[in-house]
Amino acid sequence: MSLLFLRRAKPLFASPPPTPASFFVSPRLTNLLRRSFHGSRIMSEAEKKILTEEELERKKKKDEKAREKELKKQKAAEKAKHAELKAKQAKDGTAAPKKSSKKSSKRDASGENPADFVDPETPLGERKRLSSQMAKQYSPAAVEKSWYAWWESSDFFKADAKSSKPPFVIVLPPPNVTGALHIGHALTAAIEDTIIRWKRMSGYNALWVPGMDHAGIATQVVVEKQLMKERGLTRHDVGREEFINEVWKWKNQHGSTILTQLRRLGASLDWSRECFTMDEQRSKAVTEGFVRFYKEGLIYRDVRLVNWDCVLKTAVSDVEIDHIDIKEKTLLKVPGYEKPVEFGLLTSFAYPLEGGLGEVVVATTRVETMLGDTAIAIHPDDARYKHLHGKFAVHPFNGRRLPIICDGILVDPNFGTGCVKITPAHDPNDCEVGKRHNLEFINILTDDGKINTNGGSDFTGMPRFAAREAVVEALKNKGLYRGAQNNEMRLGLCQRTGDVLEPMIKPQWYVNCSNIAKQALDVAITDENKKLEFIPKQYTAEWRRWLENIRDWCISRQLWWGHRIPAWYATLEEDERKEIGAYNDHWVVARTEEEARKEAAEKFSGKKFELTQDHDVLDTWFSSGLFPLSVLGWPDETDDFKAFYPTSVLETGHDILFFWVARMVMMGMKLGGDVPFSKVYLHPMIRDAHGRKMSKSLGNVIDPLEVINGVTLDGLHKRLEEGNLDPREVVVAKEGQVKDFPNGISECGADALRFALVSYTAQSDKINLDILRVVGYRQWCNKLWNAVRFAMMRLGDDYSPPLTLSPETMPFSCQWILSALNKAISKTVESLNAFEFSDAANTVYAWWQYQFCDVYIEAIKPYFAGDNPAFASERAHAQHALWVSLETGLRLLHPLMPFVTEELWQRLPSPKNSERKASIMICGYPSAIENWTNEKVETEMETVLASVKCLRALRAELLEKQKNERLPAFALCENNVTSEIVKSHELEIRTLANLSSLEVLLKGEHAAPAGSAVETVNENLKVYIKVDRAINTEAEQEKIRNKIDELQKQKEKLQKMMSVSGYEEKVPANVKEDNATKLAKILQEFDFFEKESARLVAETETLENEQQKK
Repeated sequence: MSLLFLRRAKPLFASPPPTPASFFVSPRLTNLLRRSFHGSRIMSEAEKKILTEEELERKKKKDEKAREKELKKQKAAEKAKHAELKAKQAKDGTAAPKKSSKKSSKRDASGENPADFVDPETPLGERKRLSSQMAKQYSPAAVEKSWYAWWESSDFFKADAKSSKPPFVIVLPPPNVTGALHIGHALTAAIEDTIIRWKRMSGYNALWVPGMDHAGIATQVVVEKQLMKERGLTRHDVGREEFINEVWKWKNQHGSTILTQLRRLGASLDWSRECFTMDEQRSKAVTEGFVRFYKEGLIYRDVRLVNWDCVLKTAVSDVEIDHIDIKEKTLLKVPGYEKPVEFGLLTSFAYPLEGGLGEVVVATTRVETMLGDTAIAIHPDDARYKHLHGKFAVHPFNGRRLPIICDGILVDPNFGTGCVKITPAHDPNDCEVGKRHNLEFINILTDDGKINTNGGSDFTGMPRFAAREAVVEALKNKGLYRGAQNNEMRLGLCQRTGDVLEPMIKPQWYVNCSNIAKQALDVAITDENKKLEFIPKQYTAEWRRWLENIRDWCISRQLWWGHRIPAWYATLEEDERKEIGAYNDHWVVARTEEEARKEAAEKFSGKKFELTQDHDVLDTWFSSGLFPLSVLGWPDETDDFKAFYPTSVLETGHDILFFWVARMVMMGMKLGGDVPFSKVYLHPMIRDAHGRKMSKSLGNVIDPLEVINGVTLDGLHKRLEEGNLDPREVVVAKEGQVKDFPNGISECGADALRFALVSYTAQSDKINLDILRVVGYRQWCNKLWNAVRFAMMRLGDDYSPPLTLSPETMPFSCQWILSALNKAISKTVESLNAFEFSDAANTVYAWWQYQFCDVYIEAIKPYFAGDNPAFASERAHAQHALWVSLETGLRLLHPLMPFVTEELWQRLPSPKNSERKASIMICGYPSAIENWTNEKVETEMETVLASVKCLRALRAELLEKQKNERLPAFALCENNVTSEIVKSHELEIRTLANLSSLEVLLKGEHAAPAGSAVETVNENLKVYIKVDRAINTEAEQEKIRNKIDELQKQKEKLQKMMSVSGYEEKVPANVKEDNATKLAKILQEFDFFEKESARLVAETETLENEQQKK
């Protein structure tokens, strides 16, 4: 490989054309190029002479632009029709000649064949075919192409249940089948793939199981909308069976979108074990889990309050609710209502008391619920209402007698009137009151949110919020309305429909959680029984809070899409009430209808009955809770279940700690016999760069694929327009996009996105994601790319890496980079083991950036300059250290950046006579090698780098614009030890600081060089740089004065501490000795800078005297 590939291309004809002997482009190609630039010819020498310098420069630039344009066209053509172009070149002789075996840094870039830098097309599933030359720039799209399909087809992701390796298992939190990849999924994939690739490379039988959740509500809503849009039908119009078929059809067409997108991120999931919560094996597990829980008395049926969605006509879980806080009267749009509905009002009205005793005034934010009131509560100690104990109020619309009850738990006598209306069937607090006082529960709403016959004939059939207005009018007509005022309130909305949720009393199936929750709590907090660890540790307290206050879990959902509850209702011929569920003891639970019929025959022996399966389905979280069991084949005793249960780690967001994690632990322990995983890593939630929650209406939602592939601002706008936002929200969202992404989002690639997300994980419980940081890591990938290009040129085509290394025989810089790499390996592995992924990423980044690229590559350049025979040995050692550093560093980085590391690793030469692994991902993960560590070398390099830093600072200060000028420097050493270190590493210091020379001076034997500026490296070393022109002595004096002031403060502080009463008697001898040494060093520095100041004064006076003499 030639050095010319690191040089900028020069204009072809900026000077007289070279002779064929010195010009590596063939004469025919030269003539072709002469004719190609705008149809012009090359000017004669005579013509050139009559051009002005400015005109000639313009001509050069014009020709160069034309040449670059021509090369771009060639490159595009090569990429599209590589084979065809090769044939054409062979025919007309325009192909670039083969490279000379001699490497030449002077070779002109115009001799390059663009096709050499373009990867040939790779058939799907085959190992990527790489270009003969590395592209000069890193391109995420080019690098990340083809590798994944090859990894997958090669079964690199596949775990073996029969393997003797120790198992390591992660179950992917199953994304919804309706979903597309969002940034939260990307974070999950980045973290989990980092873990699984690291463990796979570390010798584990690593299994990462993919799966999808059937997402009951979300999927049903999507398909219902599609059905209405395409056929104008509701699910009830087509019937349950046909509707379920429609959902399966939709799932098969669209359901794998997110899994395909995970492949684009590089997620090394074992696709051979892909599962779906509604597939046959998972459905079998759900049925088995329900039946076992029921048989053990952990599942029961009861009539209780649930969160009811009147649009979906189903109960929804707490995690599917969005809460909004309302400060005052607010109009909100509610599905199914043309006009906005008022919220944030507290309406007061009077109930007349029985027997002409007057009235009591109550207040409510949901005045329509008064149609279902069955009592009025007061505080037992409220003196104002002592005379009403045991009395009744009368309902104004239906004459119902409402007992005045005393309840010290609910009622606050100091709030409002001290009287509270009680609607047990439509309010959680009132429900508890109703149970305590044995009140009647009257449901006034139909499933679709209309007033039923219990609400009275005047209101029957009205939608609930229309009834709200009608009730207020009716109260006014009866003279019972007492006004309304603003009231702060919290409103629960369904995430899927936006409907205002209604507390409704419904018969449902429940899981009794008290005992299984206690077991799940014990394994996390008791030392003698601890099996479960939370990372970060603070979530253990939240785990305790959830499980100590757990309520029984409602698992019924009034949907059609989902696991139908395996319970059958037996309607006996003798039953008076024939509706399903009328008698709670008529239910039988079984795995199949045949089993249910057999059980019912035994239970109702000798009686005729009809069996009807419960129409409801199970809460999606029930099947999700079984996921670590069901993905491994439970309830069957499969090889996978024996080999891989319990799994190793659960990684997920902290927002579903209770809704998913707790339920998996409870169900896993009960049904699987053990905790389903031993560690739970909870990642932060992602916000935008300003710390705001991502929201479509704000326009700050980030699609990972848009970051990977890049997108214009118009593209971002288009995504909004194609969504389901209100037109007014689209305007606001577009304004947000213009502000945050004025130029769209640059193409960053999967590697840069993954690395950025992982490096963000140290940010507490929230990540403020700034896309510019991702862009920065994409630019860093380019640095890696160029580092390998540099190395490949230094290694040469015939280089063969060594099988072993002997660092002790190597040059200083080589020993140092291996020792630094060893330290980076240890720190990275330690961080990964501690789940400190950000630290691991930062450690790898720091080694590559600050040690390998910034120092080592620069330090070894003299060995390769001009093939100097004096450096032959150093050059060979540097090649070996270079190859080992690259190969090991790429393996160290691979779990974080799989694509670019695979591509670069594949380009590295491999040792002869040793079998090379097919892929970097199945190589061993680096581990520290004892004889690489060299603390002495690292300490000396610290001195070298500190000296270089000071010298560079001096250069910047003295040279201003002429920063590339090489200057002589001096190192003034306090002692022989420091002097020897600096002398032995003079080449490294001179190279890294870009010096013309470095002279080592010993204090006491040499004076500071005249006309130079000084910088302190440490107490034993000062460095000087000398310039030909006069230095700014005033600036130097100011610098010295500041240093003396700083030393003065240190001295005073230390002397004050050493002069306190009892210092000599009470302070340990070693501390006193340290303090005395520190003081001596401070005084020594004082002395040095005072002398430097005097030197500068003397030099200034001498200079002035010389100028006066002139």
